[in-house]
Amino acid sequence: MNTTTEKKLHSIQSPKDLKQLDIHALPGICNEIRQLIIDELAENPGHLGANLGTVELTVALHYVLNTPEDLLVWDVGHQAYAHKILTGRRDVFHSNRKLGGISGFPNPAESTYDTFTAGHASNSISAALGMSIALGLEHKKNRVAAVIGDGSMSGGLAFEGLNNASVHPNDLLIILNDNHMSIDRVVGGMSEYLVKITTSKHYNKLRWKTFLLLKRLGIINDMRKGKILRFGNSLKALLTNQHNLFEGLNIRYFGPVNGHNVESLIRVLNDIKDLKGPKILHVCTKKGKGFEPAEKDATRWHAPGKFNKLTGEIDCIESKEAQPLKFQDVFGHTLVELATVNPKIVGVTPAMPTGCSMNIMMKAFPDRAFDVGIAEGHAVTFSAGLAQQGYIPYCNIYASFAQRSYDNIIHDAAIQKLPVVLCLDRAGLVGEDGPTHHGVFDIPSLRCIPNLIISAPKDEHELRDLMYTAQIEATGPFVIRYPRGQGYRTDWRNDMQRVPIGKGEKLQAGNDIAVLSIGPLAITAQEALRAHPDLSVALYNMRFIKPLDETILHEIGQSFQKVITLENGSISGGFGSAVLEFFQDHGYTNIHVKRLGIPDHFIEHGSVNQLHHLCGIDAEGLIQTINHLLE
Repeated sequence: MNTTTEKKLHSIQSPKDLKQLDIHALPGICNEIRQLIIDELAENPGHLGANLGTVELTVALHYVLNTPEDLLVWDVGHQAYAHKILTGRRDVFHSNRKLGGISGFPNPAESTYDTFTAGHASNSISAALGMSIALGLEHKKNRVAAVIGDGSMSGGLAFEGLNNASVHPNDLLIILNDNHMSIDRVVGGMSEYLVKITTSKHYNKLRWKTFLLLKRLGIINDMRKGKILRFGNSLKALLTNQHNLFEGLNIRYFGPVNGHNVESLIRVLNDIKDLKGPKILHVCTKKGKGFEPAEKDATRWHAPGKFNKLTGEIDCIESKEAQPLKFQDVFGHTLVELATVNPKIVGVTPAMPTGCSMNIMMKAFPDRAFDVGIAEGHAVTFSAGLAQQGYIPYCNIYASFAQRSYDNIIHDAAIQKLPVVLCLDRAGLVGEDGPTHHGVFDIPSLRCIPNLIISAPKDEHELRDLMYTAQIEATGPFVIRYPRGQGYRTDWRNDMQRVPIGKGEKLQAGNDIAVLSIGPLAITAQEALRAHPDLSVALYNMRFIKPLDETILHEIGQSFQKVITLENGSISGGFGSAVLEFFQDHGYTNIHVKRLGIPDHFIEHGSVNQLHHLCGIDAEGLIQTINHLLE
């Protein structure tokens, strides 16, 4: 990398500085941004592949648009690192995803250039359309561009936005960043459709040349927009015997274009940025661009953790002792064990086969495991359809994303008492991904739904036991929530046993205070109390949030006046609230209940241990609470 290029990036504090550069200097800027991302993420883990793929696109957008006056809306915010580097956060990029540092996703509270929160997928078109129409109502000329991609077009909300954009007056620019990937390779008809468009080069070349000609002749204008669109549709049908989905919605379609030729991107964007009406530019990019290991294995390099930027080796925990598996891997292997015995068991995931380890089931039973794309609501209703026909679907959704399927859980599964096993991976605080990914709202939102069971295993053995139990006992949706990351046992493969529904266990006897815990925080509490043998505290692993173990609760109500509830979920309406309701309903009015959980505000990003400490649900926080109550 030459010194001149380094000085150019170092001088860029905002897109206004970028615009001062000659267009021929921009490929060098792109190279330096890409190298900065690689250098930083090698030591400070984050989302690598998607961000390497959007460097040229980001530079082109900020070079052409007048941001932040023009509004740039990102979809799947883990592809916006170059955007952050160019918008005044280059010098603090080393703090990305760290406690107190910048967010790994667009955050309007962090920068005026971040127009909308984007931690998950498919919301950009709807949000940007609302902004575009709002600006139109104010008679303002600011442009609005939505960048959607990395698998987001498989989400239903994207299609709702497209449909609405076709009927309301707006000048929205939609950038489709097509890399044929989400985390794993994109599946479904939309992916295949985009591939067909991408390979229809004759049509695109001819249509693009025709568009430029008509523009030069002054034929394209608002009055004749419909005629031009119909001409484009007819041309497409003539040459390819296909109908363009976007143009069928009266959204002008341009492309596909090379997403890694920054100068060409700028020319195209300048040509179309001020066209009236909604328009979509199809940009083809490569996930992991510029870093060979990531180009070859985009799934592994989506968020690889620490890595050697010279050799491409991903850092692994080196230990002579065997390490516990991650909870998601225990899920994957256990599902295969169950499916081997029970031919009615199937697996479903919304675009997370590697992340949730459904890929293990896909390899063992490829005809009984389904990746439905980034479509959580569809995943649940699809699972309900399988259940209606006598199958037992294990539908694995990240807990933070399950909220997108709330209506489907109620309307399509719970009301009909269909035995859909909802495995909520990443339940609780997940760490560096921050508030858009923390899975802390599932308990309050789900426990009010009839015909539904909610469970939380304390370790890998209980996860396996609950998965085994669900296929036998489920008479409606059966929720199993478990955390992200490594478990506790090297002997995780137990002989699975049926767990009585709604039954917890006493882990430790005591006289002064009762601690009721769910999930792996039971182990946190157990270890904390072992370190303080002078405390006489009874500890219970409740195991089920719904139904609660009423036998244990009556025992506590009759024996204790001080109770602590401990949960890795929202304190508002969560497990502790359920316990309070039980004591109130059964006349135990003299009990002082202290609830420990996630407070009533969004928790920032940081390591899981740091965030547990902030919320007071680690060992130190529990002991402090116990001592406070004893005082």
